[in-house]
Amino acid sequence: MAQLIFDEEKVTSVIDRIVKRTFQMDFAWDWPGGVAFYGVAEAYEATENEEYINLLKTWVDEQLEDGLPPLSINGVSIGHTLLFLHKVTGDHVYLETAGEMAEYVLHKAPRFGEGILQHTVNSAEYVFPEQAWADTLMMAGLFMLRIGRVMEREDYFEDGLRQFHGHEDVLQDPVTNLYYHAWDNKAQNHLSGIYWGRANGWAALTMAKALPLIEVTHPSFMIIDGSLRDQLSALVRLQDESGLWHTILDDPDSYLEVSASAGIASALLSSGKLYTKYVQKSLSAILDAVEEDGRVSKVSAGTAVMNNADGYKQVPYKRIQGWGQGLALTFLADVLRTKKRVYQ
Repeated sequence: MAQLIFDEEKVTSVIDRIVKRTFQMDFAWDWPGGVAFYGVAEAYEATENEEYINLLKTWVDEQLEDGLPPLSINGVSIGHTLLFLHKVTGDHVYLETAGEMAEYVLHKAPRFGEGILQHTVNSAEYVFPEQAWADTLMMAGLFMLRIGRVMEREDYFEDGLRQFHGHEDVLQDPVTNLYYHAWDNKAQNHLSGIYWGRANGWAALTMAKALPLIEVTHPSFMIIDGSLRDQLSALVRLQDESGLWHTILDDPDSYLEVSASAGIASALLSSGKLYTKYVQKSLSAILDAVEEDGRVSKVSAGTAVMNNADGYKQVPYKRIQGWGQGLALTFLADVLRTKKRVYQ
């Protein structure tokens, strides 16, 4: 199967339902909105529906009336939306604000080792000293690459690359080629040592989105390309017959989870026709997971690094989540884009 088969009108309609439902949710300046809005921006790029710009602009403009809140690595994820709004409106306020966030990442965010960003959240109650989580590649790593390109700031861009290389070094298992959820630099271990589905979704998706930003002659290109290539090769062999992946990738007794599956399937699309049969199954399963009101179902709640496999299996997946909306939108937008490019 060389060509992905889908009904363009149906996919566009489903995207619209997801976007509309997303803006019936309430978001703070944090990662649930950051990922949700990233997906909305991707949806605009694929559909050119001007309403999506207005929805994002209204939300961001209201937030900016109060200025930037105290930042964390997870909170930096809103920077993706600021870059998008600057691109489509030309308003430099969005880029200036994104620049403040990049300065925070570069100069103030906690780090360890060779400059790896410590996972931080918008709460003083939860601190993870010298821990690297795969989430950071989405929240800050990709953002630093993007803003580095837009602002022509090599220091931002190189720091983004530093995050991809550092997280690969401590998270990607050299035998399975899967990504662990996290690394504890103090204990020198991967904590519970679980190949969590969404962690692999974050890693695969962001590497696929990072590569077009990197010159093929840059040494980092082949490093990231190799990591992604080997990871995807392992992931397709763990896909369930349903088209989804399990929340613990190598544990078929764990539940099937849509946000991880959407991130992984989007990354598979970046390989052209190589993985079409796997993406085709994912497309059917992810479309089926979208409720009539636009809620993306089967999405696990925000997940700390759990103590063991049972902990991951008990994470609820009942409610609507911003990251589920955003990752599904990103995948479906990438599906639509296959109509606009030579599918090799």
